[in-house]
Amino acid sequence: MEVMEEGRARGSLRLAGFEREVDGRLVKVVGGGAQFDKGGSGRTLLRIRITAEVDGVRSDYTMTFGRYGANNAAVGRAYARADAPGGREADAERLSALVKTLTGKRPRVYRRSDGRIIIKCYEGHLEGLARYAELADAIAKWLEETGR
Repeated sequence: MEVMEEGRARGSLRLAGFEREVDGRLVKVVGGGAQFDKGGSGRTLLRIRITAEVDGVRSDYTMTFGRYGANNAAVGRAYARADAPGGREADAERLSALVKTLTGKRPRVYRRSDGRIIIKCYEGHLEGLARYAELADAIAKWLEETGR
């Protein structure tokens, strides 16, 4: 039964046209996709790009997942853009709302001393993103290729 439930959960939703309100913010997803990329150290990275409108502001968001640490944990990072409407703070809030809407879990938000804001996602977020048909195959393949 667990295997069948897992199969139903993966790839069962579509990003395009997805709309929901979370924490008082209306999130409308226009589209998205995933692709592989090589990092500077030769690691295989997974880039997830999502176009969404959050509170009437349309933007393209990119999260880059890699394997890090001794336990080979999947960690994704996205950076809030300073040129976004409302600045970095507003962009970070919109991206955080988007991730929570799609995965059900709020990401970690870190403010660096140089002013940059980093949004971090973990394996639980990646599993939540795997429910969407546009991302499911790429995420499964990346997890398989980069696992130990």
